[in-house]
Amino acid sequence: MKQISGIAASAGIAIAKAYILEEPDYSFEKKTVDNVESEKTRLETALEKAKADLTLIKEKAEVDLGEEEAAIFAAHLLVLSDPEFVGGMQSHIDNEKVNAESAVQDVSQTFITMFESMDNEYMKERAADIRDVSKRVLGHLLGLQMKSLAAIDEATIIIAKDLTPSDTAQLNPKFVKGFAADIGGRTSHSAIMARSMEIPAVVGTKEATASINNGDTIIIDGLEGVVIVQPDEEAIRAFEQKKDQYEQQKLEWAKLVNEATTTTDGHHVELAANIGTPEDLAGVINNGAEGIGLYRTEFLYMGRDQLPTEEEQFKAYKTVLEKMEHKPVVIRTLDIGGDKELPYLELPKELNPFLGFRAIRLCLEHQDIFRTQLRALLRASTFGNLKIMFPMIATVEELRQAKAILAEEKEKLQNEGQQVSDSIEVGMMVEIPSTAVAADIFAKEVDFFSVGTNDLIQYTMAADRMNEQVSYLYQPYHPAILRLVNMVIEAAHKEGKWAGMCGEMAGDEIAIPILLGLGLDEFSMSATSVLPARSQVAKLSKQELKTFSKEMLMKSTAEEVEEAVKNRFTLLTSQ
Repeated sequence: MKQISGIAASAGIAIAKAYILEEPDYSFEKKTVDNVESEKTRLETALEKAKADLTLIKEKAEVDLGEEEAAIFAAHLLVLSDPEFVGGMQSHIDNEKVNAESAVQDVSQTFITMFESMDNEYMKERAADIRDVSKRVLGHLLGLQMKSLAAIDEATIIIAKDLTPSDTAQLNPKFVKGFAADIGGRTSHSAIMARSMEIPAVVGTKEATASINNGDTIIIDGLEGVVIVQPDEEAIRAFEQKKDQYEQQKLEWAKLVNEATTTTDGHHVELAANIGTPEDLAGVINNGAEGIGLYRTEFLYMGRDQLPTEEEQFKAYKTVLEKMEHKPVVIRTLDIGGDKELPYLELPKELNPFLGFRAIRLCLEHQDIFRTQLRALLRASTFGNLKIMFPMIATVEELRQAKAILAEEKEKLQNEGQQVSDSIEVGMMVEIPSTAVAADIFAKEVDFFSVGTNDLIQYTMAADRMNEQVSYLYQPYHPAILRLVNMVIEAAHKEGKWAGMCGEMAGDEIAIPILLGLGLDEFSMSATSVLPARSQVAKLSKQELKTFSKEMLMKSTAEEVEEAVKNRFTLLTSQ
């Protein structure tokens, strides 16, 4: 019996035989060609075949998974029509006089490298989409026969180096009980789709394909991110019991969809969800979120060759506000630049983009872009409960300038006869340590704070969370992080303002009791984390947690904090 650790990508327990997904041989010889037109014709034929494949997969996904998950393949089809992507391949054939295979590989690798270098975990995972699309095109150029996962007709656990979105869409949950992959993260499309299909999954194992053989008995523990290879009878019985407990737990969670999030001593906190596009709303509503704590608007600007118009943005914001039916919707203004490139903006390359020209810094410099977005937000404000949030605020001067521009655009719209809500709250992200330390100053200038823990942690610990060599320093429970969060909450409450959190930490079952005791008002997380979090909060007393949470600030290490929480509370992952 062997245990392999990875990332818990989709919750649940599965026990079945392993099915090793072997990747086709995409190797080819790079050649210089005389007839570039012939190569471009080969490329065009492969592109059309790839589009036909994806159209069929998209139609199947719409039936099996719903429109929200099928939108992934609509995005893949857009990639295959993107003039920068396809045009880059054609130009590569023209300029380098190489075969179509070389053009596909070289151009797609440029895009993959760009996405993988990004600081944003969601955008980093989009490299997998480019890889998926380009392999499909390459497969057609090489005449490869693609293995169909849809043909699996017995209980199976898929073991793969990586599971692409198009692989995942072919999985039939009736037979595919789970999957494990060597690479990937919680925000990869395959992980997101697995959660929608309720297929347990563990990714980022690094060694699953090297350690598992076809036919091995496998246990996937998607709660703790563990894969058990060739378990003994005792382990199988223990995990079957854990599986039954989890299935029972899910039934209990489902009863909470329409409930408020209230502690045992009657204290209400708001459980909200994070979204990237209006297409994410179905998950938000189905999981009973009480609002949207973070709408990442940068996705409106990406995957296109020009800035979105005011009207395009207005329609997107209006859709979200209307569908949330006056529940609070916190929309973050454009957080782009530095590591998150928009090719059409031609921003300068930076040595340290994480600390560079991005977010509010870019918006205050390029006010035409900023003002267009603010006009769209203000116009949409009458359709729901809008709250506007500025990212990456480092100084009071930046905040005041952003608020002044917002006020100017509001006045202009009103002078034009446009209706604008008079009850828009204006807040800011707290993701820079100095901002947290000076939270008492900022609290006088805003209506609310939202702590962006993903950046706050890496900035505080001086550790790039994408760098595997220092990833051990990405410690959400470190007392330094907890103290900064506490400073933000106390500063907000002293001025009668509310404090929320929109990083991964907000939905973390170790962090939730501590944050509740510190007085956090709003927890915003992935939609699938809402019901488990509501269930957990319903078993806790805020009053009883106050002393405990303050004690956590005095611990020496993150490990001590985690151990203290696990010793005091019954957590899902420790069942």
